[in-house]
Amino acid sequence: MRKRIAIDMDETICDTLARHLDWYNTEFQQNLTKADLYATKIYHKVPEAHVARVRAYPDIPAFFDDIPPYDNAIEVIRELYESYEIVIATAAMEHPTSFSPKYEWLVKYLPFLSPMNFIFCGKKNVVHADYLIDDSARHFEGFVGQGILFSAPHNMAELGQVRVNDWLEVRDYFLR
Repeated sequence: MRKRIAIDMDETICDTLARHLDWYNTEFQQNLTKADLYATKIYHKVPEAHVARVRAYPDIPAFFDDIPPYDNAIEVIRELYESYEIVIATAAMEHPTSFSPKYEWLVKYLPFLSPMNFIFCGKKNVVHADYLIDDSARHFEGFVGQGILFSAPHNMAELGQVRVNDWLEVRDYFLR
């Protein structure tokens, strides 16, 4: 029986933060960068008057259009699929209108995975897997397997987690 790896989508497989920054900077004529978000979320760096709008971006179906996957993400996931059972566990309950666009993104970029391996959830502790690769350590709370923190600007100050910085490190972790 193969071990199961659950993989988050946003800020783990694809760069939704870049989309947030692009849309925010365009809409509000700002120059916020990833470097500005070290150890914090975008919602904590924008003026209070902009927070609701920025939080609502994932509710707009076009938000997920053409977001490129991170370098090597698709190739490494395909390689992992040869030795592990792969499921994609993406939080969609905070933004229910993101379900269809996320599904379409996953089908487009991960055609080698069955859609039956896509899990749209809220809390990820309900996912039964040996490993969970995620950019948010909060998803490891109650998760029975090994959490693996995928580096993102907001989590760079978090300690005490197994961490990978990119998809080549994911490959090394699982296929060394």
